[in-house]
Formats: sequence, structure tokens, C-alpha cells
Amino acid sequence: MDAAAVHIYADTMSTRDAFESLLRSRLDPLDAIAPHAPTRGDHDLNPDWVDLPAPKKPAAVLMPVIRRAEGWTVLFTQRANETPAHPGQVSFPGGRVESHDADAVATALRETEEEIGLSRRLIEPIGAWDRYNTGTGFTVTPIVGLVEPDFELTLNPREVADVFETPLSFLMDPANHERREAVWNGKPRAYYAMPYEGRFIWGATAGMIRALWERLYG
Repeated sequence: MDAAAVHIYADTMSTRDAFESLLRSRLDPLDAIAPHAPTRGDHDLNPDWVDLPAPKKPAAVLMPVIRRAEGWTVLFTQRANETPAHPGQVSFPGGRVESHDADAVATALRETEEEIGLSRRLIEPIGAWDRYNTGTGFTVTPIVGLVEPDFELTLNPREVADVFETPLSFLMDPANHERREAVWNGKPRAYYAMPYEGRFIWGATAGMIRALWERLYG
């Protein structure tokens, strides 16, 4: 991170109002999501991969930012081992777009309520950032939603085994954006990982967080 970005990062993370102002100014307005073409994805760190599936299946996720007095946090889900979609992995609440969803925001709010019982009445969606193409053929629209801390959750055990919160300051610190490698389908694959207190945030979820950081500070 260059000196200018360090200065912006320090200033905005020092107060919640400053960070919220930065979010609102750098995110795509909710009424301008559709025209934006996908620009990010699992190919970011693997540009030589020519056999990734073409993104065909639209999906949306919510990044719930909890306005806690002691410091803002981000709510994640730990997927149930029984679910066919990314079993056991850490993710944002969300899923594929259904025909009855008005837009990506509606998808993200519906899926969040279905998966963890967080009512859409308690969420203030404020914007989106770069769509993300996954190696499994999805094009994901990530939505930031601000949430007041006085909420109760009811997890859908068929989809979610657990939820946890991670400090926003941890996720927005590039020192915690680890670049790792593994072999997938017989080929080396690079990916971002952000381990936090025994939780392993990685893959598409970590890639979206990295893309948000670059949108805000890069």
C-alpha cells in the first residue's frame, strides 16, 4: 500500500463516520448495479487459467457490517457440511438469483433472511462493489448492508452450521490478506486467505474482501 493509501486507511478506520462516508462514496449506487460488467474473480490470481467455466449463474451475497460500539464487525456464515454448495466453508450469506427477485439486493436480503434469520427490516443496503466470477460458474454481486447490533438470528441448519463476526479493521488491513497456493483439478491455484481466530476465510469470499479493499484504498 503506497503512502497515500496508508493515510486514507488510517483516517477512515479511526472513526466509524469516516469509514461509512468512504463506503457510501466508493460503492456503486444500488440503482446502478445492473450496467456494471464483471471485472473480478478467481482468475485474478490465476490469469493463465483458460479452462475456468464461463460465468452463467447470477448470484448475490450480503456483507453484513455490524455497527458495534466497540468497533464495527462483519458477520460471516460457516456453511453446513451437508449443504451441496461449498460445504463447511466460510461465506457471506447469499445465493443464486431467483426469477421472482427484483434485483441483486432482493436476492441478498432474501437469502440472508432464509439462511440466518436476519430480517431485511434491520438491514440498510448502501451499495455494491465489483461483481465476482467464481471457478464454479457463478457471477456474484456483493452488497454492503449496515446492521444495528440489536438483532437475533435463527440459523437454517440445512445451510448454516454457525455464524461469527470478524473486526472490520482486520479485514481492511492488507497485512492480513495472505496469498496462498493449492492444487485444484491437477493445477496450482493461487487464492487469498484471511485466517482469524481459528476461522479460515478464503477463496471467493476472501477475494471479494480484497476487491472491496482495492475499491476503497487501492
